[in-house]
Amino acid sequence: MRATGSLAMLLTLVSAPAFAHTGAGPVDGFIHGLMHPLTGLDHVLAMVAVGLWAGLVGGKARIAYPAAFVGTMALAGAWGMSGGALPGVETGIAFSVIILGAAVALKASPPLAAGTLACGILAIFHGFAHGAELPENASGFAYAAGFVIATAALHLVGILLARALAVRAPLFARVAGGGLVLAGVALLAG
Repeated sequence: MRATGSLAMLLTLVSAPAFAHTGAGPVDGFIHGLMHPLTGLDHVLAMVAVGLWAGLVGGKARIAYPAAFVGTMALAGAWGMSGGALPGVETGIAFSVIILGAAVALKASPPLAAGTLACGILAIFHGFAHGAELPENASGFAYAAGFVIATAALHLVGILLARALAVRAPLFARVAGGGLVLAGVALLAG
């Protein structure tokens, strides 16, 4: 019974709701923003990887890396919403998965400022992509709130995963990082 309940909950989380009048107000903007990072594999991989890397490094990085990513992403999202241009966004997103995956695989532990800066730079591509895809007639503020909350939640998943892996299977973290690198290469090829 417990496995069935867990499966039902998982299916509920990954199913896409049907909206009759999408983009018509703040709630719809929020829902679209919330769903955007969760429905793109490239975003999910990068955002969980930020949390995973931060969790593996530990200390102040657990706050600094995700905070830099979310803050920069929100600013880049506003840039995307305003109609700005950023060439190579999808390539930048794919490279972010590769770079973050390599950091996890190598268990890189740079000085706090360098890791924080790296997360902020990589967030530019994700934020711009989110902002550029603001649905017509949606509230930009509500949409941004949605993608900020979803991103922070994905970072938290990565941090919790790092905590579990550090204790139970430290080698798996390195394997997961290698998998992220391969996924990023596949995103580049696709």
